[in-house]
Amino acid sequence: MKINESNITIMVKDMDASIKFYESIGLVLKNRWDNHYAMLETTGITIGLHPTVGKTMTSPSTSISIGFMIDDANDAKSILEKNKIKYDYEEGKSGIYLHFHDLDGTILYFTQPKWKHE
Repeated sequence: MKINESNITIMVKDMDASIKFYESIGLVLKNRWDNHYAMLETTGITIGLHPTVGKTMTSPSTSISIGFMIDDANDAKSILEKNKIKYDYEEGKSGIYLHFHDLDGTILYFTQPKWKHE
């Protein structure tokens, strides 16, 4: 068997608002099937958005986070601040991290690693 493509699916309350959020941090809408499912992508990752079923929202996982490697933490700070997204700044041995959440509480982060990626 060959796996052709992969994605991470996130359950969301509001498809339109979630698509707008992920576009605001740099992902591009790849495909959308009305309010049933949407796929957004950036280099190396595709994120699927699926509406929650029923009236109750499942709690976001606190054991998973999605990271986006970037070249310049200042660019990421500007994007987060421009979109009024609260974040925590952390500088550690492996790089600079900006931790934040999506509209439904999914843990996300931008990282400017201390090593160069190619």
